[in-house]
Amino acid sequence: MTSPQYSHHFSIHNLPYGIASSPTHSLPQCATRLHNTVIFLGDLQRAGFFSAIVDLPPLVFDDQSLNRFSALPKRVHHHVREILQSALSSGVAAFPESSTESVESVTMHLPVQIPNFTDFSCSLNHVQNAGRAILNNPTPPPGFFHFPIGYTGRASSVVVSGTKIVRPSGHFYDRSKAATDSSGDVKNKEVKEVIYAASRALDYELELGIVVGAPVSPQQGLMAKDAEEHVFGVVVLNDWSARDIQSLEMTPLGPLNGKSFATSISPWIVTVEALAPFRAAGPAPRAQLLPHLQDEGKFTYHVELTVEVLHTPGSGPAPAPTPASASASTSTGTATSTESGSNVGRGQEQRYDDKGQEQGVVTRLSTSNANTLFWGPRQMLAHVASSGCAVQTGELLGTGTVSGTSEGEYGCLLEITGGGKRAVWLNSNFSSDNGEERVFLHDGDVVRMAGWAGEGVGFGECIGEVGPATPY
Repeated sequence: MTSPQYSHHFSIHNLPYGIASSPTHSLPQCATRLHNTVIFLGDLQRAGFFSAIVDLPPLVFDDQSLNRFSALPKRVHHHVREILQSALSSGVAAFPESSTESVESVTMHLPVQIPNFTDFSCSLNHVQNAGRAILNNPTPPPGFFHFPIGYTGRASSVVVSGTKIVRPSGHFYDRSKAATDSSGDVKNKEVKEVIYAASRALDYELELGIVVGAPVSPQQGLMAKDAEEHVFGVVVLNDWSARDIQSLEMTPLGPLNGKSFATSISPWIVTVEALAPFRAAGPAPRAQLLPHLQDEGKFTYHVELTVEVLHTPGSGPAPAPTPASASASTSTGTATSTESGSNVGRGQEQRYDDKGQEQGVVTRLSTSNANTLFWGPRQMLAHVASSGCAVQTGELLGTGTVSGTSEGEYGCLLEITGGGKRAVWLNSNFSSDNGEERVFLHDGDVVRMAGWAGEGVGFGECIGEVGPATPY
């Protein structure tokens, strides 16, 4: 079931694409959403709604992924959007009754088959914040200002919002026996035993994901200024990260098992056409860019991104303590959301189901904006293609953690807790009174991310609940 609380994200100015099923639509098919109504596009195509579009393949909206449709030329996407907006100008009554269902009645699926996943690190703020937290050094990597840095992830890790996240197990240093001083710093850094166990440092990363539409052939290359022809749309992405596992495996080849266990994406792909009014310039370059990366236009988007943690007080075991978490005492606050229509502000809310039963406490941990990204989607795609690498329809490109410069704008717990040295309190006033502390995520915690561009265009939620590790 999909949450109805984001109705204002899905106005006639949005009309995103997803894959949905329901008891009356047992086979998943392509769909769009207007407020809290899901519209099954396969039904509309069979009813002749798109017969005027000669380049639209027959029954393409009956597909169980958006790959075929997303690879079509932009003019076809635009024509479909025009027909939908024209018909919806008087509401959903223009459509066959059987083609529409309430959002609470549908199940959402992965919107595309994802052949490859590449995760970047496009936020200078995140790079500097994380550098301070881990190394006490905010200096970016040498290549950061010359090209968007990234690594090849695991496409098989990508799951749709609502999928339960199993705490991963892996190799990491067991620091729980190391002696610490009053600040929580490890006195004897040589006391390190490599163990294999359930991660004790499970984190989230607040990102946007770029979904590739039209493919790029091998050796074709791509100029950033032309790359939007190959971008189908954007989703909210949670790059779940096990920081302890990641830390041990990072040198020299980069992350693998610390990230490959799960990557959640929101179910609705918001098209670049819907996002066009929200383009943003982003920061100015700090180096002379090569021609294929030059993008003099507004290369990123004004998209406000939020992270909330939902928890039921007293439930869910905490990971085994480490010196950092055992001595953590500094509380962290958050910024107030400016999202139009949002009922979540600074602090907590009580979450109830439709019967009024308590579902847990919701704590807003951060609010950031994609307009701070140093590199944008077109540059990310151009960089991938610059080596001669082919780019396939359905590929997913993550922006990396989207963070601001100040407390309340940090896009992951690694930044919020200073690398695990202080805690955040999950209650209304961010203090220890009647609250629960977190350094990293506990079993039973639910992470909810959302994105809002404005004027009826948003992403809805990307949500996942942490479950206990599976015995190996």
